[in-house]
Amino acid sequence: MPSLKNPSETIRFVYFDLDDTLLDHRTAEQAALADVKAAFPDVFAHVPLEQLHHTYHTINTELWEQYQRGQIDRPALMHARFARLIEALGLQGVTSEQLNACYMERYRRHWRWVPGAREAFLTVARHLPVGLLTNGFAAVQHAKLARFPELRRHAKALVISEEVGVAKPHPELFAHATRAAGVAPEAILYVGDSFGSDVLGAKNAGWQVAWFTPAAPASVPESVFVFAHWPELLRWLNLG
Repeated sequence: MPSLKNPSETIRFVYFDLDDTLLDHRTAEQAALADVKAAFPDVFAHVPLEQLHHTYHTINTELWEQYQRGQIDRPALMHARFARLIEALGLQGVTSEQLNACYMERYRRHWRWVPGAREAFLTVARHLPVGLLTNGFAAVQHAKLARFPELRRHAKALVISEEVGVAKPHPELFAHATRAAGVAPEAILYVGDSFGSDVLGAKNAGWQVAWFTPAAPASVPESVFVFAHWPELLRWLNLG
């Protein structure tokens, strides 16, 4: 991981991404899909769990990219991800609405912090104003904040893409978040996991960036701090 100059003297506000940065969305997704398979044993009898995970994740990722570009809306995404799954896996005797309802109910049961993220978030919040900037459906993200009240209690700004009308990496979302933070763009640090949505979106907005990525990237944009474990970020900020 590259060693960059410590930014603590220039940062005045820290935004955190939510899913797969602070909260472990991917593990919750996989656990919820396992629950869906168990809830419909006849439907998924011929489908190995690994195949279900891979097929759903591939379909969902493509649809989310379309959603973030404004090409489809939320109801279309919610319907299409399981309609396409049914088609791709040759499922019989179930509707996309049934699968989506089951998935969303089970998904909520498996929300957890990413290991080390809670302690890091609270440590940063003791020293600097913090906020949350997240893509995602507003109702789901608000439910996560209700489940983990430390997030809402410490967040000085909360920016959810669906409530603004554009999604990361759209420049207007970052402009909106800059105004909500009340500081200059170059004084904001964004901590996120997605290269396209978080790293490029924040850099294009003139923000500083800390990229949380457990897998070492092949290349790193100039001036981006990369970390795989939360104590690394705290040490970089001179907070741990």
